[in-house]
Amino acid sequence: MIKLTFCLVRLPHLTREAFQAYWRGTHAPLVASVAEALRIRRYVQLHSAAAEASAGMRASRGAPEDFDGVAELWFDSLEAVIENGRRQEARAAAALLLEDERRFIDLPRSPIWWGEEKVIVG
Repeated sequence: MIKLTFCLVRLPHLTREAFQAYWRGTHAPLVASVAEALRIRRYVQLHSAAAEASAGMRASRGAPEDFDGVAELWFDSLEAVIENGRRQEARAAAALLLEDERRFIDLPRSPIWWGEEKVIVG
């Protein structure tokens, strides 16, 4: 399994609450509707608490500003993801998601990367 992790920063005109409501109520069903086309095995949203909740911890570490949420998407393999690029159905589904993401995510400020889980506890 390989996982795509997407650390989301909202567009400046959105409140955290409006961002998270759109992400959960509008974008999540859209992802679910194309999950088969993109061969997504699992999709999880982590909605952040108010910035004040982690302010002390961030300050003690000199950490950057927090994210508004994190999306995690699991796929069978990196090869399966690469294969999506060759499939018209998957390319169309990815374009649909990106079009919607531009409505609520500040994409240039939202890191995204591929990784493989190494479970240490649990």
